Amino acid sequence: MSPHRIRIDREESKVKDEDVIKTVEEVFDSFTNYHVYRLRNSMKAFKELKGAVSAGKEARVYWAKGWRGEDLAVKIYLTSSAEFRKSIKNYIAGDPRFPSVPSKFRDLVYLWARKEYGNLEDMAKAGVSVPTPVAVSGNVLVMRFLGENGLRAPLLVEAWRELEDEDVERMFNLLVDDIERMVCKARLVHGDLSEYNIMIWEGRPWIIDVAQAVSLDHPKSRELLERDLSNVFSFFSHRLDVSEKEESLRRSLEQCLEAS
Repeated sequence: MSPHRIRIDREESKVKDEDVIKTVEEVFDSFTNYHVYRLRNSMKAFKELKGAVSAGKEARVYWAKGWRGEDLAVKIYLTSSAEFRKSIKNYIAGDPRFPSVPSKFRDLVYLWARKEYGNLEDMAKAGVSVPTPVAVSGNVLVMRFLGENGLRAPLLVEAWRELEDEDVERMFNLLVDDIERMVCKARLVHGDLSEYNIMIWEGRPWIIDVAQAVSLDHPKSRELLERDLSNVFSFFSHRLDVSEKEESLRRSLEQCLEAS
């Protein structure tokens, strides 16, 4: 399946500071604008913002261009989402990497963005296929863009019907390997893994949306891991016999958890 087309700015001229701010929608406040400016002008994390790629309840993702012409994704977490406010603390409280939970929601969102950056960094170092993190400031995260020319890569659930059976099996095996690396090497559990946050790009699956990922020391890590595994194996079982691979992975993960 081809990625969904999005509206993008084809203007090739250099983008001025005032043009950058016009790209950011009215829902973002002056604090967000400051971090967008900082990432572009001081940190040189990206050169120009293009069109919106996705708009969810928690964040907006934009296509951006880097200073060397590379495609980047700029993820801006909303600082006024009531639903987001209710769920975010569940994945921070109890994680030994974050001994205290900020009382102010804006500070909590800033911590959430840094948490995703750190999780991406740790997963990438462990060999897990995730978007490479570039920079983070406040509630704005810059990372590699999965897709081409402003067209995002399809999610697994979107590409599912277009994949041949041999491709499905290959994607499944690659994903199982990534889950094992995530748990055993990065010492992290995704916490919300499903066909909706796995992208298909460059002939393989990529795991995205990792802000909620918790360390193995989190009190709910095993519960969240079980949910991840159930989601993945249930989805692929519609087209594959996953029993042997599932048993093998569970044995390996159990050994990792016992050693932690």
